[in-house]
Amino acid sequence: MQNNAIGELVSGQVIIKDKKSGSRLYNRGLYGIPLSGGGLGLELIEAFFLLDSEKLRITKAGRTISLEKLLTYITKREPTFEIKYIVYRDLRLRGLIVKPSNISDFVIYAPSNSPNKGPSKKKIKYWANAVSERAKFNITELSELVTTTMNTRKDLLVAIVDEEGDLTYYKITKSSPKGKIKRKALKHKHTGSAMLVEDRVMLWDQELITELRSIGFYGKEVGQSLQLALTESAYLMELEVLNISLARTRRNISLERFMRIARKLQPDFDKRLQVYRELKSRNLIVKTGFKYGAHFRVYEGDPNADHSEFLVHGVPKSFESSWEEISRAVRLAQGVRKQMLFGRVLDEASEIEYINVERVKP
Repeated sequence: MQNNAIGELVSGQVIIKDKKSGSRLYNRGLYGIPLSGGGLGLELIEAFFLLDSEKLRITKAGRTISLEKLLTYITKREPTFEIKYIVYRDLRLRGLIVKPSNISDFVIYAPSNSPNKGPSKKKIKYWANAVSERAKFNITELSELVTTTMNTRKDLLVAIVDEEGDLTYYKITKSSPKGKIKRKALKHKHTGSAMLVEDRVMLWDQELITELRSIGFYGKEVGQSLQLALTESAYLMELEVLNISLARTRRNISLERFMRIARKLQPDFDKRLQVYRELKSRNLIVKTGFKYGAHFRVYEGDPNADHSEFLVHGVPKSFESSWEEISRAVRLAQGVRKQMLFGRVLDEASEIEYINVERVKP
């Protein structure tokens, strides 16, 4: 270590006074900030990494500081330092240029053919946050942070650190899905009679079945009937396309009563319906996503010819979950080549914000 740079710990920063050593670290990895008059000022996380990598020796009041003592010093100032350091170290070992940031935990620069360019001349690839697997997935906080990063035209990267120190990276963005098939109105005004049998709606009107299948791929044909999801049924009742009766009485029920029944079957039915309506307004084909663990699977085009592009799960405005649950949902979605969107219901007027969570390798 005799050729290593020497830095002095001063007021929460490590100062390298030797101009040549400081310049070498800055030019090779953009560590620190050059000081006026020469030398280099290192953030504590940068200094810890360089000490851990045996590229730096640190002193305080003339005494060499060990890695353990420096860790104690830093964690008193930054309780979450361990999580941040695991992420910082992993990104640095991947050959990426990483700097502490005031917008998120880190800023990550895109690889460049001119590695000696300073940060002001490098292109930012991500803003990044380091998070423990035990932290909550808070959609409100993420939405606000994504808005901030989008204003700089960059993506947000969230690095999840599990209890063994392994890392999973997620890119968080806002999405605006749109369909390719323009909505068509029914050629004739129908009030086809359907029947609510236990927890599903069955339709036998062949003329209406043919039209519903052709204009919006509604339901699933089962023998001579069309089986409709509860959300589809409520939506078609709102359009005054369907009359629905109860199987046991054969009497028609109002939309309000149907909604009450649907809420008992699915307590989150109102939010599902809000998301369903909004997706339909985007000319998307919306089908149940149950087998994928989501509320809906969504197609941009003909579901008989195209692969569904999205899984959409409707959530409340202040939705929170464990990262374990989010990880499971995203892994399943990407395993079947779909994007995982969380439809955040912002108000009762069906304003929906779509948060896309995608597992990536930085």
